[in-house]
Amino acid sequence: MVKSKSDVARVEYEKRPWLKWYPKGCPADVEIPVKSIVEYFDEAVEKWGNKTTMIFFGRKLSYKELRELSLRFATALHDLGIRKGDMVALLVPNSPQFMIAYFGILRLGAVVTTLSPLYTPREIVHQLKDSGATTLICLDLLYEKVEKAWEEVALKNVIVTSIEEYLPSAGRFFGKLRGKTLSVEVPEKPGVLQFQELINKYPPNPPKVEINPKEDLAALPYTGGTTGVPKGAMLTHYNVISLVEQIRAYMPRIEDGKEVGLIVMPLYHIYGQSVIMLNGVLRGQTGVLFPKPDLDEMLSAVEKYGVTLWYGVPTLYNYLVDNPRTKRIKWKKLKYCICGADTLHETTREDWRKYTGVDIYEGYGLTETSGVTHANPADRNKPGSLGIPLPNTFIAVVDLDTDRFLPPGEPGELVASGPQVTMGYWRKPEQNEKSFFKAGDRVWFRTGDIVKMDEEGYFWFVERTKDFIKYKGLSVYPKEIEDVLYEHPKVKEAAVIGVPTPGVGERVKAIVVPEIDYRGKITKEEITKWCEERVAPYKVPKIIEFRGEIPKTDVGKADHKKLREELFRLAEE
Repeated sequence: MVKSKSDVARVEYEKRPWLKWYPKGCPADVEIPVKSIVEYFDEAVEKWGNKTTMIFFGRKLSYKELRELSLRFATALHDLGIRKGDMVALLVPNSPQFMIAYFGILRLGAVVTTLSPLYTPREIVHQLKDSGATTLICLDLLYEKVEKAWEEVALKNVIVTSIEEYLPSAGRFFGKLRGKTLSVEVPEKPGVLQFQELINKYPPNPPKVEINPKEDLAALPYTGGTTGVPKGAMLTHYNVISLVEQIRAYMPRIEDGKEVGLIVMPLYHIYGQSVIMLNGVLRGQTGVLFPKPDLDEMLSAVEKYGVTLWYGVPTLYNYLVDNPRTKRIKWKKLKYCICGADTLHETTREDWRKYTGVDIYEGYGLTETSGVTHANPADRNKPGSLGIPLPNTFIAVVDLDTDRFLPPGEPGELVASGPQVTMGYWRKPEQNEKSFFKAGDRVWFRTGDIVKMDEEGYFWFVERTKDFIKYKGLSVYPKEIEDVLYEHPKVKEAAVIGVPTPGVGERVKAIVVPEIDYRGKITKEEITKWCEERVAPYKVPKIIEFRGEIPKTDVGKADHKKLREELFRLAEE
């Protein structure tokens, strides 16, 4: 019997009011096969064996070639002592080697833990120690950082690869990169092995390993650390396969075996790894790989390879709409553009649609949810919203302090329950106690993000719990102020943080990047007046700083954590 408003609200969420907006033919719950990623991959090779699975600066690899190379690598890893359940670290940018190693590791029932190429030795040490990985695959250009980390962590094997190993043998590419460092000499040392030598040495016949998709881990990606020390999110094979099937049903315009996707988002990150790479390979797509963003080459690839899918983040779309070539190239085959990781501003969306003829669909997800929980449906895109939950996914909004379920329109913490949600954090029992709770018949995961649901079942991002500001007891959400600042015609970028201040809690500080034509011509008074006309007095920034750029995370978000750390360093000085 329903006894409270919270119970009533929970029951309403259980009804999933968003289902009426699902694409025609998309069920509320899709059937998810209990298969491993390896089984799925082998089935993909059977269907599309001779089809190109990836293009890397003109070099093409077919599905059959990717499978054979990954089998050879798996045989080599097994000979090095890697067994089911072992952690293997991957410190490689977007490249064929990343994908070969990834599928090779999974073939043995081992677990992939990916590291950012931008990590410092200290950050590498933390993840290696925390995950327990003692074998690492790294790019030779990153080896110097690994060598420093090696002094503090017990690595058994470091397998080194060069970006040159899978480049075209000759031609335009080398002319274009003449004078750039593509590889470095790695000193001989016990435990240091060469990736390509292992591939050439070992046959494609590793031992068969039984994998329990619902219990065995496939990947241990680490959270970005913007709200504390990075934690490993345990993702099973079933988590990832669930996401593939959810996206397949929810986005019917993306057709198996027919798409060409641009892969520029970093594969070490869950967005690139799960949403783009795994979803793409397991569904017969061709991926055009870039180790880092190169706007001209990316735009050239659109016409050369007939790109149909474009995955990005707001920062990338911002750069593209400012690039003159975006207006000139032919976008005739492009049919789906997806944006995640942060909020896209309406002017960017409008310009993109004007130049390409294709709208941008925003979504939402976390490392802990295999990459996606929400997306806007193709036939009913609500600009600025996170969209609606995918099939099989239950979402609710709860009070931050009491876990009381809140009705539509009230902001609170987003909680999620679904087959793509992590088993929990690696070796963090206390954190798992805090991050999960049971209500009704479900276990809910606390995302740490503040959202609200409208009457139609669409969700809207409000703020991250660690980012919101308390000023004289009042809550100030930085995103609200940032949105106001972005509306100013002279502002290109903005970030808002709280500055600890005795007596008031935190004062609101705005870091503003002016448009190029207005640098040195826009004043703090102008920004203050703009905000005073649009938000309550307590929300108006009390401190305004102009900069040439705002620090970003690896996936292009404004790095609020780094901005706050700058404050602490200045205070200590």
